[in-house]
Amino acid sequence: MIDRIKGMLIANKRQDNQVKTYITYNKGRDWRLLQAPATDLDGNDIHCILPFCSLHLQLQMSENPYLSGTISTKSSAPGIIMATGNIGAELSYNNVGMFISSDAGNSWRQIFEEEHNVWFLDKGGALVAVKQPSVPTRHLWVSFDEGRQWTQHSFSSVPLFVDGVLVEAGAENQIMTFFGHFSHRSEWQLIKIDYKSIFTRKCTEEDYQTWHLHNQGEPCVMGQKQIYMKRRPGNYCMLGKDYSRILSAESCICRAHDFECDYGYERRGDGNCRPAFWFNPSTLSTSCSQGQNYLNSTGYRKVVLNNCTKGVKEMYTARKQQCPNRPPKGLLLTTKDGKLTANLGINVTFLVHLDEGDSLRTNIQLDFGDGTAVSYSNLSWTEEGIKHVYKSAGIFRVTALAENMLGYDTTTLFLHVTCPVEHIQLLAPFVVIRNKEVNITAVVLPTHSRTVTYFWWLGNNTEPVITLDGSISYTFPNEGMHTITVQVAAANAILQDTKTIAVKEFFKSLLLSFSPNLDEFNPDIPEWRQDVGRVIKKALLQEQLLVAVFPGVPTAAELFLLPHKNKSEDKKKSEEDQMARFSPLVDSNPRHNSSAMLMLLSVVFLGLAVFLIYKFKRKIPWINIYAEVNQEKEQEMIGSVDSSKTCSTENNELLIKPACLSIQPLDSIGQWEQRQQP
Repeated sequence: MIDRIKGMLIANKRQDNQVKTYITYNKGRDWRLLQAPATDLDGNDIHCILPFCSLHLQLQMSENPYLSGTISTKSSAPGIIMATGNIGAELSYNNVGMFISSDAGNSWRQIFEEEHNVWFLDKGGALVAVKQPSVPTRHLWVSFDEGRQWTQHSFSSVPLFVDGVLVEAGAENQIMTFFGHFSHRSEWQLIKIDYKSIFTRKCTEEDYQTWHLHNQGEPCVMGQKQIYMKRRPGNYCMLGKDYSRILSAESCICRAHDFECDYGYERRGDGNCRPAFWFNPSTLSTSCSQGQNYLNSTGYRKVVLNNCTKGVKEMYTARKQQCPNRPPKGLLLTTKDGKLTANLGINVTFLVHLDEGDSLRTNIQLDFGDGTAVSYSNLSWTEEGIKHVYKSAGIFRVTALAENMLGYDTTTLFLHVTCPVEHIQLLAPFVVIRNKEVNITAVVLPTHSRTVTYFWWLGNNTEPVITLDGSISYTFPNEGMHTITVQVAAANAILQDTKTIAVKEFFKSLLLSFSPNLDEFNPDIPEWRQDVGRVIKKALLQEQLLVAVFPGVPTAAELFLLPHKNKSEDKKKSEEDQMARFSPLVDSNPRHNSSAMLMLLSVVFLGLAVFLIYKFKRKIPWINIYAEVNQEKEQEMIGSVDSSKTCSTENNELLIKPACLSIQPLDSIGQWEQRQQP
């Protein structure tokens, strides 16, 4: 951009593999090639006809702030442009010369055949030129008529490589300082030149002339007629501090060249602005709502900083129109914190946004997915957010609907409402049969419905089985003691529980019942049941025995008789024992069965008596402990209770009578009653 002349630009453009120099006077709305000088330095005619031949300029700025570069202007010297360039069909760096324009690029003159650095003295009243620093020199050239005549002066007795020139600041200071070196190995040299003696006096009104800025004769540039004051060429007077460069600026009537294509439009071959292929003029701003106005573009807009008035201004200026009704579009539903999860019982704030549509006449409906919904008749009412509290955990489908007379739009999000898990209990049988499917259940507390992920480690598996259900079926292929671990992940909490299961080829399962007197001391806690089980097992003195005491009252237990491994292998060979895996292992001779059971249960109740004395560590007199038949399971068991054998107490004496206990097997091997711990 040329200093102090608005809208004037010079640029190089590549076209058809050629770089050419163009100039504009309306900030890029119109461009044209530079007209080459009519004659050379010797006065010979230059036959350069547009558009086949023109003047091309090098537009590099100097990296050295003390050199002028290939093009230079000065705000205090309006219209004067110094540049390095060439004449021809395209820009070239061969056969270059120095050119000057005194009328802001409308016409050009050649001043040197070689590259020079040029500086402005006294606000452009004088020009000083020195050869490029690649060539040593002891001369400088000075011009007082805008480059038409140059006078050579010697500033050094020895040729100097000029590295730069410093022009002292200040209106009253007329000193230039040259610095450089005599050779590549010599030190820097400083040479000061005081050119004050060149100017004999200060300029008066008779020393000035007016200059009209124009574009090839057109006086209106950027919508104004601008008149500048310039010193008459050849006058050796000094400009004063109060020198004003612009004499007047008068607005012009607007014409077509004062307007450029608006956003989304491009100029076609006929000179008119038409919509580009990617632009849809009917698309309105998202902020345009019913009852408001918007500016409907005509495809044109006034060039920035253009000062024209009237004329075609009204025809090309965008027109104000009322926003039309539109159907809702771009409906967006989010939570205020941007998360798709929330805690149970906490306020959740939903935000509704609409890109397009008549928000003043659009109904907004929000369904929270739990049977609750709200409706708003104006989108602005939802700007602070819509709050809702979920009373149950789970995944909820939240739907927003925006609707007006012209259409509707809808969107959905899925919100996970979580409830922390406080406790987990793994429910699994104590003993299972090999290669037979068994159900394993994990119970979580509190019992709210929630989104829970279960991780199951079964047997010797190193990778967990992941489910969303709290139960799983599994078959153990090998005998032995197997550990089952389950982890429950809900929200940010992870809890786990572990159980050990005995896997056998076959086993015998018997139910035990206890006297109601024992229930008075049953606290119904896992530790108490574990203690009872350990006492019974220790009393029987058998390693292959497992005892499971059920939760709750009345107290009940299950006795598992596990065969030794060698016995299991022997039994496996017989067909009869093979059938025993699927039928109760009970002796068919009632007399043998009765005597064995009585002997076994005598030992059990002896162990229970020791346990009660040890557990409570105090005397509990006059308590009768009975082993009674569990009437509720009577139909499920094989065998019957001998009603003739009754228990009696005399003088409230503690009695332990094996005959009072009846142990009966279940109706199938491995069957057991699974009860949940409260």
